[in-house]
Amino acid sequence: MKMRDVLSADTKQQLKKVLSPSSKAEEPLTRRDWEEIMGTRRDTFRRVGGRIRRK
Repeated sequence: MKMRDVLSADTKQQLKKVLSPSSKAEEPLTRRDWEEIMGTRRDTFRRVGGRIRRK
C-alpha cells in the first residue's frame, strides 16, 4: 500500500505546498563567490626568519 493511497486530497495539497522548492529564483554565483569557494581568496602565510608572516 502506497502513501498516496492513504492520504486525503487536502493533505496531499498541503504536503505539495511544503515540499515544493521556493519560487524565488536563485542568484547565479559571481566570480568572487567562486574564488572564495575554491579558496583562492585566502591569506597566504610564509615562514620568514623564524616567524610566520602573512602575504
